[in-house]
Amino acid sequence: MAKRDYYETLGIAKGADADEIKKAYRRKAKELHPDRNADNPASEGLFKEANEAYEVLKNNDKKAAYDRYGHAAFEGGGGGGRPGGQGDFSGAFSDVFDDLFGDFMGGRGGGGGRQRAARGSDLRYNMRVSLEEAFKGLHKTISVPTAVSCTTCEGSGAAAGSEPATCGTCAGMGKVRAQQGFFTVERACPTCSGAGQVIKNPCSSCRGAGRVEKDRALSVNIPPGVETGTRIRLSGEGEAGSRGGPQGDLYIFIEVDDHEIFEREGTKLFCNIPVSMTSAAMGGDIEVPNIDGGRSRVKIPAGSQSGRQMRLRAKGMPAVRGGALGDMFIELQVETPVNLTARQKELLKEFEELSTNNSPESQGFFNKVKGFWDSMKGRD
Repeated sequence: MAKRDYYETLGIAKGADADEIKKAYRRKAKELHPDRNADNPASEGLFKEANEAYEVLKNNDKKAAYDRYGHAAFEGGGGGGRPGGQGDFSGAFSDVFDDLFGDFMGGRGGGGGRQRAARGSDLRYNMRVSLEEAFKGLHKTISVPTAVSCTTCEGSGAAAGSEPATCGTCAGMGKVRAQQGFFTVERACPTCSGAGQVIKNPCSSCRGAGRVEKDRALSVNIPPGVETGTRIRLSGEGEAGSRGGPQGDLYIFIEVDDHEIFEREGTKLFCNIPVSMTSAAMGGDIEVPNIDGGRSRVKIPAGSQSGRQMRLRAKGMPAVRGGALGDMFIELQVETPVNLTARQKELLKEFEELSTNNSPESQGFFNKVKGFWDSMKGRD
């Protein structure tokens, strides 16, 4: 059977450049890899065809020979050697190793270069604030225990007058590869732990780590309206990276304390207000507290019952992103008098005797109860 054209095998035009050839091969390698096509026996042969095509077309000299003479350029051992077939195509496969297995090996390798200096860890700081502080916002200085860049070696980890040396095991690549039959296995260099460099003369202050443990004071602005669960991110205020790597971030998690007077629900505030029986019956004015420390005068309608709610507009909490104030809701709790004197009992008894239609809800309820009992008797 005649061999397929290499360009056709990779699905590209004859004039494709090196970048297009490499991208096309990556697509084919991912599509046809036998491990991803266990139910398709033909995939292995097609995979080898793609490898053979790429082994030739990625090499400028071989590509020029193939463009001029076609497959005849490599027949009989001439023109640059055997391109592939059943031979060794591990070099071609290695070029896309990171694309095929990057997710399993901790990310893409970026072409096999030295690993970047490790980024510092993110830090979490739990902050408790009062409801009043959540209303107004606050400016606070906090102390955060963290790893900071070593000032002695400026984060390099090497003693003064010396520099990190290129790792001899991985030649500064930060990773090593081993051929195991058909597969190429890649892992972090065991000598430099993936850094690509080794410290032969470590800094005495940080012992080669490039960072030291220290409590750091930070000034933090907490905006008005925060609530429990609010997360504030301070970019670059986390742990210092190793050997000059970038710093992580600091996340401040807010927890708002419960309040003895107010209950909160988003931007709404709720407050239970006890009122005397006479004030509820006769009506009147009362003063209620506001979260900003002020007072609001509220008119209680005559005949108010327990559970009656009244809304005070714009007396609640601000929205965390600068929105308008929410509302406050007060709920009346009519208080039954206790520890009555003899005279008070006498007056209440007299009031009860004079009452006729003063308790419409009670009268309506007991009328329903009487009707219920009468109906039950009729069934008997």
